[in-house]
Amino acid sequence: MADQPLTSRGAATYQRILDVATQEFAEHGIAGARVERIVAAARTNKAQLYAYFGSKEGLFDAIFFGSLERIVNVVPIDATDLADWAVRLYDEYLRRPDLIRLATWARLERRPAGHLVDDPDRLDDRKLRAIAKAQAAGLVRQGDPFDVMAMVIAMSMAWSPVSNVYAATAQEPPELHEQRRTLLRESVRRAMAADQI
Repeated sequence: MADQPLTSRGAATYQRILDVATQEFAEHGIAGARVERIVAAARTNKAQLYAYFGSKEGLFDAIFFGSLERIVNVVPIDATDLADWAVRLYDEYLRRPDLIRLATWARLERRPAGHLVDDPDRLDDRKLRAIAKAQAAGLVRQGDPFDVMAMVIAMSMAWSPVSNVYAATAQEPPELHEQRRTLLRESVRRAMAADQI
């Protein structure tokens, strides 16, 4: 982004670019996204986009890292109740399927193996410490905290846009979502309970 503070008009343009580009990248990926479509839909121009983000890749990074921060902030972990955390993740994936699609494109086009982001950009330290603390208190089964976290996240994504079985949408009947939440909650509770070892 530019070094100078944004005017209110500049801030509005910046946000429009982010909003439009989020949908563009979620739908088409990094390689398939088109700057021309983004600037047209955001009612701006390429020069403005490049002034804010430097490149198409810089724009993707801003959106992608913003989506990671959003998940951490909107769905903070409660390691003493991983089942509830999984359900809240499920709900966030219903509200914002584009966030999962962005992570999927990053995995497909940038990092096919290993961590999705470089160590300095990872936002899971607090989560891992919380899980380790819950394990030490005898509330969560033993195992590498990262693996425990990854398993709970994977379970919460069972019906997400990256499911290879079925992708749920927010438009489905509420009672269907409640059935899934109940199953997810009980499955995570049983899988992660310390006494199940």
